[in-house]
Amino acid sequence: MRIESDSIGEIKVPSEKYWGAQTQRSCQYFKIGSNKMPMALIYAYGHLKSACAEANFQLGLLDKNITKAIQQSAKRIINGELDSHFPLSVFQTGSGTQTNMNVNEVIANVAIEQLGGQLGSKDPVHPNDHVNRSQSSNDSFPTAMHIAVASEVHQSLMPSLDKLIEVVSGKVKAWDKIVKIGRTHLQDAVPLTMGQAFSAFQDLFEQDKRSIQIALEQVYELAIGGTAVGTGLNAPDGFQENVVKVLREQTKLPFQLAKNNFSALSAHQALTNLSGILATLASHLMKLANDVRWSASGPRCGIGELTLPANEPGSSIMPGKVNPTQSEALTMLAVQVMSLHQAVLFANSQGNFELNVFKPMILHNVLESIQLLSDGMLSFSKHALQGLKINLPQVTKNLEQSLMLVTALAPHIGYDKASEIAHHAHQHHQTLKQSSISLGYVTEKDFEQWVKPESMV
Repeated sequence: MRIESDSIGEIKVPSEKYWGAQTQRSCQYFKIGSNKMPMALIYAYGHLKSACAEANFQLGLLDKNITKAIQQSAKRIINGELDSHFPLSVFQTGSGTQTNMNVNEVIANVAIEQLGGQLGSKDPVHPNDHVNRSQSSNDSFPTAMHIAVASEVHQSLMPSLDKLIEVVSGKVKAWDKIVKIGRTHLQDAVPLTMGQAFSAFQDLFEQDKRSIQIALEQVYELAIGGTAVGTGLNAPDGFQENVVKVLREQTKLPFQLAKNNFSALSAHQALTNLSGILATLASHLMKLANDVRWSASGPRCGIGELTLPANEPGSSIMPGKVNPTQSEALTMLAVQVMSLHQAVLFANSQGNFELNVFKPMILHNVLESIQLLSDGMLSFSKHALQGLKINLPQVTKNLEQSLMLVTALAPHIGYDKASEIAHHAHQHHQTLKQSSISLGYVTEKDFEQWVKPESMV
């Protein structure tokens, strides 16, 4: 162990760790749960601290050697070389102060080591005076939140959503001529093509993509420069503009200054809005997964119109069983994402006066939603949709047995007579054609001319 100190006093820190006193105190006082601060946030903080060091250097507030040492340390964080030095729980101080100091301390100690100093000495690089210069946890943490979320959306969520749209659109084209019976209220309805049914999903997911892109415009707004309460105290003129400029260059994302620092610190509209869109996407995935597994139910004693790829045995007791496991995984994560959003929504309402102190939990939930959706969509696309096949004999059988084809007769003989034909056919176990003829309402020739499923789509 080595001895480090902060404003509270001295504390022992593991000698092999780069963190310092404040991180150690958080480890001791917040042993809560197994959810650690997401590494996406830590990497975002690496970008932010590097950009802040550059801005401070340009404004003459840091010398060249310290600036370079901070940036080299931050780069190691971004590259994932120092992951084991960020141990803190999500459930800590609501401003994220302890994580901000965790990053400051690690960067400072790594920089001290590079410059030949002694770990924990805060010389020649101080975690507050140098690494945290011109910043507060209250503006740096929400800034890192936005950087992390924007990065994960671009790197993970959008590619997975694009893959899903690609696979779904392929089914729309391939199945455009296959007529199936429609279903409303879980009852038979008039026919449509399998391609038309899947086109609903293509449109929904394309709408979700556009909504995410619109929501990102707010996420690109950064709170840096607002410092403690939004006034910018201790942040010199030009600091925030320089930071955002460097961040744009580093991340290749179109970050900009928040339009109002006070709202950026006291509430989290951008992430709450994005979380709501993620929940909507989850609801659409729920529908897709359910429609697929119900259409594939059976395969002999259910609807059975789709055939699932056999990825793994479905039962430990029933040989040969294949279950809709990808649908089950997708529906479970959809429920989780929708639930995570409810927590984000409530947390956003808890911005008391000048600061919302639910920041770590909001960040954790949004990032978990992004990860679940990204992984889930990719898995479902690869292991369910791509190998999904149509059971054409069953589709044809269900279509021919449906009573709702009688809808095509209504314009010719009226709603009441058409309804009578349907009820008569059902009660006497007849086809619509048999019933129509036996009731004397339609000739065989007229029935064959008017009731054509392929012309009803």
